Amino acid sequence: MFSIGDFAKLGRVSVRMLRHYDAIGLLTPASVDPASGYRYYRAGQLGRLNRIIALKDLGFTLEQVQVILDDGVPVEELRGMLRLRRAQLEARLTDDAARLASMDARLRTIEREGHMPTEDVILKPIAPVRVAELTGIAASYDAEDIGPVIRPLYPELFRRLAAANVCAPGLAIAYYDPAPDVYGEAVTVHAAAPVEVPDGAVLDVVIVDLPPIEEAATIVHRGPMDEVDRTMQILASWIDNNGYHMLGYAREVCLEFDPDEPAKWVHELQVAVTRH
Repeated sequence: MFSIGDFAKLGRVSVRMLRHYDAIGLLTPASVDPASGYRYYRAGQLGRLNRIIALKDLGFTLEQVQVILDDGVPVEELRGMLRLRRAQLEARLTDDAARLASMDARLRTIEREGHMPTEDVILKPIAPVRVAELTGIAASYDAEDIGPVIRPLYPELFRRLAAANVCAPGLAIAYYDPAPDVYGEAVTVHAAAPVEVPDGAVLDVVIVDLPPIEEAATIVHRGPMDEVDRTMQILASWIDNNGYHMLGYAREVCLEFDPDEPAKWVHELQVAVTRH
């Protein structure tokens, strides 16, 4: 048998934690010396200790852990619970990383305020274009809501076009419309690509003719789209300073794209505008 100190080392827990588990009847020692009160544990008790720690990590209270262990949860079921919790933690880490990147991008935007050349904005008409598209609904126009919706749409769009032997000579176009929502914040996300559709082609995508824009305030954004806030701020300043009013959301036209190097991305932002 092992002393409480050695058992704690083997189980990678604290002696204080083992004493607490003993006090609440969750993991009692195999024996206790009646003279000294020293606690001793058997190697086989490590299995129960590992289950206790695993279930705690899953978010169960110690009271719930005791009920689960006393009911004898099978190893396979416990393994499945741990895998689910692992997936949840990985998803949280991914979300936190994306949130940190967004915060860094906004911080850089704030630091550059006052150094934004609005002469980069060009007012021009936009020609109509026929596109194939897939759509999804995002909870809001926030980048954290848009990204997870739009990212999987493009690979699926180009897969379907390739399967139908449809040529997509241009790169991607993203545009947005308000979507029905209780709070009025949801948007319909359109992942589109210009296409040349042959007669009689059977497509598993929607074909849309995007109308022309008579006047669009446009600007080129270079770099990843999670840093687009600075460019949008330049565009907003130009619209405001020149007496225009924007109509709807910006279109995002991809001019250059490298899936492995977001720093090399180039997009043109196009916002329909009218005079006040």
